[in-house]
Amino acid sequence: MFKPLSIYIGLRYTRAKRRNHFISFISLTSMFGVALGVMALITVLSVMNGFEKELRERILGMTSHAFVTGYDGTLKDWQALQSLIVDKPNVVDSAPFVEGQAMLSQASRVRGTLIRGVDPQLEGKVSTIGDKVVQGQFDALTPGSFGIILGKDLAIAMRVSTGDKITLITPHVTPTPAGVIPRIKRLNVVGIFEIGMYEYDSALAVMNIEDAAKLFRIPGKVTGLRLKLDDVYQAPRITQELLATLPTTYKAADWTYQHANFFRALKTEKTVMFVILLLIVAVAAFNIVSTLIMMVTDKQADIAILRTLGMKPRDIMAVFMVQGTMIGLFGTLLGVISGVALALNVETIIASLEQFLGYQFLPADVYYISSLPSDLHWDDVTVIAITSFALSLLSTLYPSWRAAKVKPAEALRYD
Repeated sequence: MFKPLSIYIGLRYTRAKRRNHFISFISLTSMFGVALGVMALITVLSVMNGFEKELRERILGMTSHAFVTGYDGTLKDWQALQSLIVDKPNVVDSAPFVEGQAMLSQASRVRGTLIRGVDPQLEGKVSTIGDKVVQGQFDALTPGSFGIILGKDLAIAMRVSTGDKITLITPHVTPTPAGVIPRIKRLNVVGIFEIGMYEYDSALAVMNIEDAAKLFRIPGKVTGLRLKLDDVYQAPRITQELLATLPTTYKAADWTYQHANFFRALKTEKTVMFVILLLIVAVAAFNIVSTLIMMVTDKQADIAILRTLGMKPRDIMAVFMVQGTMIGLFGTLLGVISGVALALNVETIIASLEQFLGYQFLPADVYYISSLPSDLHWDDVTVIAITSFALSLLSTLYPSWRAAKVKPAEALRYD
């Protein structure tokens, strides 16, 4: 079908100066429409990938890749389990933790919080919380000191800072002749951390693991072991393989299970955004249909002459398919080049634009992510380019079929 003559004539029509300038304008509009759609798709998906990566890193900075615990929610001889797990494939390191719900009280202010007991010497192997302390020192969480480090928003809500005291109320009660009373402990605020996610900054407090075990009445025990894996994206598979090698008295879960709904929502949003922005390319493809139909009407005499010289209908069809394909190809290539360039430099461009306008698009006091992170995935670029080119190719079929149906006698009747 695509013989050299058909390709030559199609290319000739593409680059020739047309008598009808309106057709030329529609052709350029179609090409730039495809380019604009491809560029928008690549840039937006890269920014969404950047946001997802940034959120994932912040979440994984506080949430372990996986954790192992007993069926009763505690581990007694966790050191033996740690020595067994750390030698497993794909497990980089581990650290024990104690976790429980409690209330913090200061004057008339009361807030529910999640208390996490950690070992300051081991916690850095599985999380980045030690690097997020903005006031005080993470190493101040020494055994027996009953110090506590609060999230920034939690500290603001309780109106405390480093050096203040705060009251911790646990759900475990103590029976007395006057009735049961909750366990209350006065703690020293030794630091404040800021993760950059409201979920943690407003509801998490960190203590020494031994002090937390005493408060939650599990002395000598821990809640479980937090694991760091060599590939966070393979956490479900690695966790299941690890669990299969452990006794049945243990259970395990990975970070995708703990935050499944959140990352499923991000994936759904990305898919919907891809479909919506793909409509821009579809509109440009319809412009290619309009361009080729007007071209077929303008070139009816040429088509008739070519038919009388012996060209077959399929060869005529190939001529206009080549022309439409070239519009889609150049539009797709232009969109890929501009989209990749924009995605790789969007942070710098937005920063320069904010400085020029004197206005911050994502204020740091409102949004935790105050810049536009970009993470370009070449597989996304490949899918976008192939989809765009396929839509452009499909848009050539009907006009080309119309050209092949032109009858030479009728086309040359008035010429």
